[in-house]
Amino acid sequence: MRVVIADDDTLIREGLSALLTAEGCDVVAAVAHPDDLSAAVASHRPDVAVVDVRMPPTHTDEGIRAAVRVRRFAHPPAVLILSAHAEQSFATELLTAGAAGIGYLLKERVGRVEEFVDALRRVAGGGTAIDPEVVSRLLARRQAADAVAGLTAREREVLALMAEGLGNMALARRLGISDNAVQKHIRRIFAKLGLPPNDDVDRRVVAVLRHLEALGR
Repeated sequence: MRVVIADDDTLIREGLSALLTAEGCDVVAAVAHPDDLSAAVASHRPDVAVVDVRMPPTHTDEGIRAAVRVRRFAHPPAVLILSAHAEQSFATELLTAGAAGIGYLLKERVGRVEEFVDALRRVAGGGTAIDPEVVSRLLARRQAADAVAGLTAREREVLALMAEGLGNMALARRLGISDNAVQKHIRRIFAKLGLPPNDDVDRRVVAVLRHLEALGR
């Protein structure tokens, strides 16, 4: 299995190279910049590229963007993304480019060598390996979107204004309805979002969070 590694952290890059070499992989290139990943893939045609999410120059999503680019090559490699945190938006962006031969793991999984190498081989073989923590967050986001989708147009309007921080009286003025009507809408929103009365939870805050998750913010 021919592998290209892209990570700007020298220790991680060299550590991965040593680990994969010890496991019988052929590490054909190890680069520190996303632009060098494209060149390495074009030159070596690896079976799989192991790529860090956050790379120069801004250390935000350059790794994801570089991975998406090489997946569009005439001879694209499988891609295994490594991230220090579970960032579902990045996973979603990568998966839209096609799910076959895609992996997204937290860096902490690398320490579990057997699991990591198994995931890498699975991805290189055209399979998928998504970190359980990322999956749980994607499911939570989907569930939030489904719940909010069940609200009426007026209820979504009320929830959106709640997200802006408006209290009941301000909501009533903005919508031109009575305070009693606002309270009824909010009760229905809580019911549809599955938020029963709970002394330990501010239901308005939870409802707003569901709204924001559904919007993908």
